[in-house]
Amino acid sequence: MSAALAVAAVLLVLSVLALVHRWLWVRLVRDTTRPGGAARRVGTVLAFTLPLLSLAALTAGRAGAPFPVQQAVAWPGYLWLAVLLYLSMAVLVTEPVRAVLLRRGSGRGAAARPEPRTEDPQPQPQPDPEPQPASAGAAASAAAPPRPAPAGGPPPERPRDPAQPDADTAPGAGAAPAADPDAGAEAAGLSRRVFVARALAGAAAAAAAGTVGYGTYGVLRGPSVKRVRVPLAKLPRAAHGFRIAVVSDVHIGPVLGRAHTARVVEAVNGTQPDLIAIVGDLVDGDVADLGPAAEPLARLRARHGAFFVTGNHEYFSGAQQWIDHVRELGVTPLENARRMLPYFDLAGVNDVQGEREGAGPDFRAALGDRDRGRAAVLMAHQPVVIHEAVRHGVDLQLSGHTHGGQLWPGEYLADLANPTVAGLERYGDTQLYVSRGAGAWGPPVRVGAPSDITVVELASYQA
Repeated sequence: MSAALAVAAVLLVLSVLALVHRWLWVRLVRDTTRPGGAARRVGTVLAFTLPLLSLAALTAGRAGAPFPVQQAVAWPGYLWLAVLLYLSMAVLVTEPVRAVLLRRGSGRGAAARPEPRTEDPQPQPQPDPEPQPASAGAAASAAAPPRPAPAGGPPPERPRDPAQPDADTAPGAGAAPAADPDAGAEAAGLSRRVFVARALAGAAAAAAAGTVGYGTYGVLRGPSVKRVRVPLAKLPRAAHGFRIAVVSDVHIGPVLGRAHTARVVEAVNGTQPDLIAIVGDLVDGDVADLGPAAEPLARLRARHGAFFVTGNHEYFSGAQQWIDHVRELGVTPLENARRMLPYFDLAGVNDVQGEREGAGPDFRAALGDRDRGRAAVLMAHQPVVIHEAVRHGVDLQLSGHTHGGQLWPGEYLADLANPTVAGLERYGDTQLYVSRGAGAWGPPVRVGAPSDITVVELASYQA
């Protein structure tokens, strides 16, 4: 039954995407281009190609496509998803504007169009034609007096001069028909419709491209550094000011590679932390493909070391291979385990996605036998485990996963599935800090949720 629901959901999503692309093609291509023209053909090809690239980007990795193929489809495919979101929103906003402008233009056209006359015009006197030379036969006919018309009948016809051609058979007759005011008004209306369509389509495209371009620049320049002060009641005075660099959701993969990892490492080391906590979703892919991109992690430096817990994306490609690899890079994995540091306990639990492999979070193993008189800091990828953390007396939970929504208005959707989307909140005696993440999943774009590395500075009430 669950498989059938999954297939139905996929078909529904594909149907919606097809309808959205059809609607955008109508507004941005059909309404703005000439039938059969080059612009119409190019726009139609893109309307089919871009969604196919997006589907390829989403499925290439899990389908086992070669890594160069994944990289080739990832950038255009994922970027189009971001453009599609904001382009659809922009075109939707222009719909009422389009309706108002076209209605106003239609009203003006109807007012300017002259009403047809219903009364017959009064006959106007016609001037007599100038006498023309005529043949003998014509002269004889002209000499004969005209036959009187019967009373009340039509006026007698003037004799036709053979030298003058008929109006119906004159050269050029019928070549230039009289101008039709209705046809002119129709042409003017068509021109206005095209002008409005092109203006609104251009504005929508510019807004979407500008939004996505700025969001892409924000990701590629690297995460910013945030600083948050968190007081802990059980923290000894000697640990006051202890700095933990929280790194989440780096998402090394076909889009964000070695250069991105190096930017993250440089930013983390620049904060001179006492401890580094990598709270999941480090990678999107296999070690065989992404091992070189992850190598800069070996340069992480902190007085008490760097630690790592799995996120849900590690399980999509095989979590164990990455647990082993980060250990080789000098980062310590915490698999439902705990380390006793000089001033507090640092614990880590596996991500809930690991339950499908029998390796889910185990709070008893990580926290069950500890001394509750000591402060405890927990690394857990998803904020949803906060209630388990509260039950086990955790003082501070460090999480990621949400990306802060990544693409506005995604934060409202993330809020439906997570107790906290970003920032610091308190749940009973436990505080939860959720990082927006240092990278991006899918489109390398962030709008309204900039990437960050957070330096959590622990504070003691005794200081």
